[in-house]
Amino acid sequence: MEKRKSIVAGFDIGGAHLKVTRAEDGRIVEAVTIATPLWLGLDKLTSAFEETAPIYAGADLNAFTMTGELADIFPSRDAGVAALLDEISSRFPGEKLIYAGPFGFVGVEQAARLSIDVASANWHATASLVAKLAGDALFVDMGSTTTDIIAVKNGAVANDGYTDAGRLLTGELVYTGFSRTFLFGVASSAPVRGRLTPLMNEYFASIADAHRILGVLDEKDDRHSTADGKEKTVDGSIARLARMIGRDAADLTQPEWREIARWFSEQQLRKIHDAASLVAGPLARDVPIVGAGTGRWQIRRLAERMERRFVDFAEIIPADDAVRGEASSVAPASAVALLAGSQL
Repeated sequence: MEKRKSIVAGFDIGGAHLKVTRAEDGRIVEAVTIATPLWLGLDKLTSAFEETAPIYAGADLNAFTMTGELADIFPSRDAGVAALLDEISSRFPGEKLIYAGPFGFVGVEQAARLSIDVASANWHATASLVAKLAGDALFVDMGSTTTDIIAVKNGAVANDGYTDAGRLLTGELVYTGFSRTFLFGVASSAPVRGRLTPLMNEYFASIADAHRILGVLDEKDDRHSTADGKEKTVDGSIARLARMIGRDAADLTQPEWREIARWFSEQQLRKIHDAASLVAGPLARDVPIVGAGTGRWQIRRLAERMERRFVDFAEIIPADDAVRGEASSVAPASAVALLAGSQL
């Protein structure tokens, strides 16, 4: 009789997206991201769970990590963790584990007592998997909203900070991402025809617009509405970018708009480079950068700038070739699925 496959589902519950993976016999076979604006209510998570049900159907084990406790519908991180654990308990009656950083995987009841370790621990899960697979690395995961930069040394996570507050101080958390970041979050001015022009401090455009103009944005990675609610096209992005400097799209040529878009992407990269230089301090010069997330294009540029070899997380994890890219884009969900599965 043929042995039944072991199935583990991995979940990363974020404040903007739900990411779900399916691992069969220790290999990622499906991965998906669903826009889940938790700031609009917990019903958004309920809908996302329903939409992704085919991915986790029949799972022997469901493994979870989260950052959604940061959503401003919750009065505190502790309250957010408690609410998300309640959602998990009601939706998943079978075997389930919650990732709690240095404590590893724990049950829901223990997770409720370890909320400080459960909160925003998704980076630790992915870095732990990288430690197993790569030994030594500078691990960089750039998602839609944030960038995690973690040293991995001697097969272990070598973090200085742990909480969001602590990691902001150490450079291990940089609050900039490949699509959702406001342009004012990476620069306060931009060069326009030889003059450094102050930006309008308004949400007229996002970094997704800059990356769309540059032709490096995969549209499936930009799952939220634009700043003006209009089309996701190069022309639409130029119109939004123009508003940031008090102009209309027709005021400059398309090559000029590309140069301004390039400026914003460069300013973002400089912030990441500054932080990565701090975190990489204890690592040898020949240690590679392992990059994950939707912003791997930006991480490759970081590796070139730091003169380090780039290794895509997608290439080192066990996964079907057809889903490697998406499995890397949802790296924490992939990590908890694989790590939890190794304990079965």
